[in-house]
Amino acid sequence: MNNLRKVWMLSALIGVSALGGFASAEPDSKWKVIFDHWAEVDGELVLRVAPVGGTPIDVSTKVPKGMTENHAAELVAGALKAQLGGGYKVSIDDSEKVVIKKTGKTPKFEVSLVSSTATGLNIKIKH
Repeated sequence: MNNLRKVWMLSALIGVSALGGFASAEPDSKWKVIFDHWAEVDGELVLRVAPVGGTPIDVSTKVPKGMTENHAAELVAGALKAQLGGGYKVSIDDSEKVVIKKTGKTPKFEVSLVSSTATGLNIKIKH
């Protein structure tokens, strides 16, 4: 029984280590937030924009039930523009992708999904 517990613990540790590689990303100067499907329920999503050496900014967006990927991208782009201010350029690409770029002397940054309660709306973040 003791050996079985050790094997289980080792497997769990390896699994957590593998996930850790996906969870953390290198700072970059351009990020894409890609939406797919639609919101099955009313919800909210929170994105974190964290500049290197700066204070992270959490940007929340309310997403109503039935909102499609294209409309969700528009809502999130609007919220990012309003809350990030200067130093970032926010645009929409292919209707369902929000592109965030640094401008001027703004440092490279990371984008992460802090939370999402908009079930059914899939969100991927890439740089």
